Amino acid sequence: MADLKALIKQSEGISVEFKECRRTINRDVYATVCAFLNRHGGTLLLGVSDAGAVTGVDSDCVGQIKKDFVTAINNPQKINPACYLSVDEVQIDGKTVLHIFAPESSQVHRCNGRIFDRNEDGNLDITDHTQLVAELYHRKQTTYSENKIYPYATLQHLRNDLIAKVRKMAGFQREDHPWLAMDDMELLKSAQLYQTNPETGKSGMTLAGILLLCKDEVILSAVPHHRTDLILRKVNLDRYDDRDFVSTNLIEAYERIMAFVAKHLPDPFYLEGDMRISIRDAIFREVASNILIHREYMNAFPAKLIIERGQVRTENSNNPHGFGLINPETFSPFPKNPVIARFFREIGRADELGSGVRKLMKYGKAYGGSDPELVEGDIFRIIVKCPDFETRQSDPTELRPETEAQSKAQSKAQSGAILQALGKRPLSASELTKILGLRSKTGAFKRTIKELMDRKSIEYTIPDKPNSRLQKYRLTDAGKHLLKSMQE
Repeated sequence: MADLKALIKQSEGISVEFKECRRTINRDVYATVCAFLNRHGGTLLLGVSDAGAVTGVDSDCVGQIKKDFVTAINNPQKINPACYLSVDEVQIDGKTVLHIFAPESSQVHRCNGRIFDRNEDGNLDITDHTQLVAELYHRKQTTYSENKIYPYATLQHLRNDLIAKVRKMAGFQREDHPWLAMDDMELLKSAQLYQTNPETGKSGMTLAGILLLCKDEVILSAVPHHRTDLILRKVNLDRYDDRDFVSTNLIEAYERIMAFVAKHLPDPFYLEGDMRISIRDAIFREVASNILIHREYMNAFPAKLIIERGQVRTENSNNPHGFGLINPETFSPFPKNPVIARFFREIGRADELGSGVRKLMKYGKAYGGSDPELVEGDIFRIIVKCPDFETRQSDPTELRPETEAQSKAQSKAQSGAILQALGKRPLSASELTKILGLRSKTGAFKRTIKELMDRKSIEYTIPDKPNSRLQKYRLTDAGKHLLKSMQE
């Protein structure tokens, strides 16, 4: 009873409905049951008003209402396919309430020949909406769409340069990564991008494999609506100031998204400990991964990333497991495309499930002044607030410190970032500026390089030709010692 009182107090929603039904059962009760069966299940309380007041069912009508409900719900002319639900009597504040729970069904149900679905506002008759009906049937499938097999997609449809790139990226994450010793087919099978359907016996590349590693014409043949729309809308609010249509493989799509973000969004100075990190890249790495990893690719809705004044919005087709604003404290991550997600983790483009939301919340407020918003639904939405530096005269990629202490902290952080980057491999000046999130070799960057050179912490790879176009910097033994002491 306590649970029902708490449920009533929460009011109606995606999985809760109230009906008064004092003496007879309301006609729209059956549409609600149909909608619950088609969506994620729900609780129906008879004897409670829309406002949440317990009005009760008249005691002399309880038996007849229960009989009418059970008879109708088992009648295929009313609910098809028929279902079997029980009605429980509950006493709340001395009044009789009838409690009905309709679980999520594995089938698509109709009420009086019409198909109903559920949203936050109530029941929706979607019978004449072909796309919504198709999405409902798709939701009822027990397999992930990323595992759909395309038996005629073969190794010749792969991009060899992309396979080589993936091996290199995986090897960068792990020197002994098994993909390095595998041929192309072994790699596909290891990553579950080539599967056999146990029901039909057909083998072939999956949709995930096509989206990740195939040529663009093969991708668009399998998923003709595949597209990510990147839009800048800061000055021209009616149209756009810049736009990029991305309809290529997911690996290069990720790079295009990050490049668009870097082109149009500032990257303010941020210290984590005594190291400078790019909170812009940390945030939008998770946003880009979400757009690509957690999309429902059988839905024709195009993904969008829209940069506006003061915020960035994304929209992504979704197979929801809940509705409304996500609370990070109670959030339970659910894998939407686990094969694609696992592949992205192997090449260093994503972290473990659920960590992305934590990172968004960790850095989002520091970046834009307020926590990001994540809204679950048939369309998954993310809103990230961002700083607007258009009115400033200074370089938005280099916020100048106001005090000597801040200047020293910035120099130390930049030194640490340079040493850390060179600890992996020699890098050119342009490569270093890119890693540091700078658009060019700023004065602060040049001073930091000079200080490190003077201290013999770094050195040229071609010392006899300091101005060579092939010139790079590498870490010295002194630099390795300094980096180790800074990390400790």
